[in-house]
Amino acid sequence: MKLIKHTLLICSLLSLSLSCSLKKSSSASAERSSGWVGTWATAPMQVEPHNMPPDPGLSSNTLRQIVRVSIGGKNIRLRLSNAYSKDSLVVNAVSVALPADSCQVIPESIRSLSFSNQKGFALAPGADIYSDPLSFNLKPNSLLAITIFYGKAGKTVSGHPGSRTTSYLVRGDQSAKAVFDTPIKTDHWYSIMNIDVNASKHSAAVAVMGNSITDGRGSGTNKQNRWTDILSQRLLADSRTKNISVLNFGIGGNCVLRGGLGPTALERFDYNILDQQGVKWLIILEGINDIGGIRNAENAPILAKMLTEAYETMINKAHARGIKVYGATILPFAKSFYDAPFRQEARTYVNEWIRNSGKFDGVIDFDKAMVSGEPGVILPNMHDNDFLHPNEAGYKRMGEAVNLDLFKNP
Repeated sequence: MKLIKHTLLICSLLSLSLSCSLKKSSSASAERSSGWVGTWATAPMQVEPHNMPPDPGLSSNTLRQIVRVSIGGKNIRLRLSNAYSKDSLVVNAVSVALPADSCQVIPESIRSLSFSNQKGFALAPGADIYSDPLSFNLKPNSLLAITIFYGKAGKTVSGHPGSRTTSYLVRGDQSAKAVFDTPIKTDHWYSIMNIDVNASKHSAAVAVMGNSITDGRGSGTNKQNRWTDILSQRLLADSRTKNISVLNFGIGGNCVLRGGLGPTALERFDYNILDQQGVKWLIILEGINDIGGIRNAENAPILAKMLTEAYETMINKAHARGIKVYGATILPFAKSFYDAPFRQEARTYVNEWIRNSGKFDGVIDFDKAMVSGEPGVILPNMHDNDFLHPNEAGYKRMGEAVNLDLFKNP
């Protein structure tokens, strides 16, 4: 996957190699670093066919998407991504506004975004784009509506299926309307990747790399109560950490090494983590799908060791950027569809490595926080009826289990 920072209008396809793309992305990131800190983010992927936008589709239509930001600021910018699409994408107009109710926004809050001083733009496959800075009073812990009037969208789209938040699709150009006419609902995000704010020098971000447990499967739709949301709200409420944001890079079904849904953690690490603004800490909570995919006992110790080596690769990359890395232990999964003795042995090996290897700058022991009195089994009232994914109470418990002292003195 070519990971390209793109700030100019483009109409031609890009054909840079991966190594050149990564160098260009890192260079562009450094050039943009002054003052900007991410306040919201999601991990894009190529959207699977069953998660594509509903009829009438994106082309020549308008989509309104709602996100919850963490820290606030007086100036913002939006990043749109076509990084995992095989087709070019044309956007005619983009605006932001404060939501009122459902798909409605407060009329006087609507602000149009520009991109290199233009209203619209085209993105080649593998490209993304930042808007120009916009003066907008974004409050901490608030919702923001992003409205996109698309030109032409291809058969493949970059997006994030697990939004846990309702988006609203309408026919034609309704980008300037505060109230949509007969919207079609879909619980997915498309094209959007992150929002940055021009924040104080004391502001910083926590990035979280994960799978469905970080993505929030089992949390409430439109409730913004993933464990990362709970952590973010706690950080904002504490005077010592009120300038710290949380960026959620969970993908449901994701793996660290191979297989699963979306690009693996290793494949997307630079794009998702290193190419974000103001990241000072990284939490890694991923590996349960790799372990769940082990086919036989002979492969269990091999896979477990490969996982720890992958963690170390990510740790080393983050440390090279001055980012502290916290390892989160893998949650209990006995009695789930992943349960098998050799998989339990792999989880035990990996969790002990996370706790005791000394490679991480700190440990967040979600296994300890979520295990019941029955070894390897998640608390009975804390899972989503599958003994694997937490429910809303479980995510609250996870978010409250994180020690805020880990994020002092950014």
